[in-house]
Amino acid sequence: MGITPLSLSKIKENAANLYEGVVVAAKRARKLNDENKIEFNGLLSTITTGRDDDFEDRENPEQLKISNEFEKREKPHIQAIKEVRDGKVEFRFKEKK
Repeated sequence: MGITPLSLSKIKENAANLYEGVVVAAKRARKLNDENKIEFNGLLSTITTGRDDDFEDRENPEQLKISNEFEKREKPHIQAIKEVRDGKVEFRFKEKK
């Protein structure tokens, strides 16, 4: 997988300034990462494993398949930056009381 440069100057078009856009992207990346973890753990919990204490280190092909699928996905921080850059993320400031 090659490294693709992302133009951060396009983030300024969808946010008041670059720093604001980066903060929004970071929060979105955390949310995407949490969603991925929940999905990954949910898929892993459906796999039945023979609980032999002597064979704990044995590889499970189903588990490897799921792990490889998640490794091939786009990383959350790259996905979040692209979403902010393309204007797919809506954000607002919390109002002070």
